[in-house]
Amino acid sequence: MIPIDKVREIVSRHQLLEQELSSDKIDKKNFAKISKEYSDLNEILINAKQYLSFDETEKGLEKILNDNGSDQEIRDLARTELDELFKNKKFNEKKLKLFLLPRDDADKKNAIIEIRAGTGGLEASLFAADLYKMYEKVSIRKSWLLELISISKSDAGGLKEVIASIKGKNIYSSLKFESGVHRVQRVPQTETQGRVHTSAATVAVLPEAEELDVKIDDKDLRIDVFRSSGPGGQSVNTTDSAVRITHIPTGIVVSQQDEKSQIRNKEKGLKILRSRIYEFERKKLEDARSIDRKNKIGSGDRSERIRTYNFPQGRVTDHRINLTLHKLEEFMQGEVFDEIIESLSLHAQEEELKNLEK
Repeated sequence: MIPIDKVREIVSRHQLLEQELSSDKIDKKNFAKISKEYSDLNEILINAKQYLSFDETEKGLEKILNDNGSDQEIRDLARTELDELFKNKKFNEKKLKLFLLPRDDADKKNAIIEIRAGTGGLEASLFAADLYKMYEKVSIRKSWLLELISISKSDAGGLKEVIASIKGKNIYSSLKFESGVHRVQRVPQTETQGRVHTSAATVAVLPEAEELDVKIDDKDLRIDVFRSSGPGGQSVNTTDSAVRITHIPTGIVVSQQDEKSQIRNKEKGLKILRSRIYEFERKKLEDARSIDRKNKIGSGDRSERIRTYNFPQGRVTDHRINLTLHKLEEFMQGEVFDEIIESLSLHAQEEELKNLEK
């Protein structure tokens, strides 16, 4: 059951905002914010009013049904209306529960995705490259804009690390469950005896923070410059264009050397740093608010194994929801990515709803 007071608050808040918007004394600075809240409440207002009127309507229909003096046709009509009333109650209850769920302000943001080769040597770096290609294909299919920020290559076309930004509609909400350890089981090309090897790559998805989200004071930064170097330690250029930025209060360090310009490297580095600080602060708040993190669908902790890609059996398994798809090839092509993401999102909502009911 939904606490009735919370539903009444929706109706009373809607009325208050309606009065504010029609008043000559409305705060013009907050007009957009008030309008947005009013519009959001407008979408759920009918459900709230119907939910609040359920008991009274039910009593009226039950009275007709229990009145033996009533015409049979009227009683049949009342029975039909009562059945419909209970169906509507369930529908309205579900809509209200979803509306009352705590909202993550980061869901609508763009994202920065970081992929790093984990245990498994060369095979891990090849798998990191495969994951990056998968996210590229997903982005193309969804008309997202993926922009490379930095990349560190290994031998045979693998990647030690790659960082990219992805822009579009509600990107973070679509990708936030990707954070964690991705494990691969397959026969490496260099394996002569056909044995299956297990290796891993880590993925971190951060909401892309704007300057308004995170204020960084220059006094809190230590910026070191050094000479960019390529594979094998060979000099890429003869100037100190690479940048290492340390955020002293949090200890977060970002290095950037992909651009030839020190200014461009600093800009890219600050972009990554801002998002990492934003995520750091978000996680602190989340940890403080969360009584039982086991109820959540993965903490986003990079040490947590979230998914296994088994190539010999052609399956991909998400361990958080025990979902296995025998569509590994399609998944790597970005074709059935939504199938897992939607299942994860639905599971997360269900867990939040359970918490709301407690």
